[in-house]
Amino acid sequence: MKITDEQVQALLSMLSNTKDDEADCGQCMQHMAEFAETTLSGKSIPAGLQRIDEHLESCGECREEFETLKAALGEEMANP
Repeated sequence: MKITDEQVQALLSMLSNTKDDEADCGQCMQHMAEFAETTLSGKSIPAGLQRIDEHLESCGECREEFETLKAALGEEMANP
């Protein structure tokens, strides 16, 4: 499998954007419901959940889980 120059640049860009105190997938899943409820309520995201927001921007699998959870919670809120 050959990696293109564009793929190398994308990987380097992702690496340069990492932080020492990033949330991992386990931490993201642990706080995902709280984060989803906060975003659905329209409230600002508290400092403690900022790392979850940042993780969701970079992790496709967690973002997919979040979107599914958010849709389910939104449906529940619309049809109590």
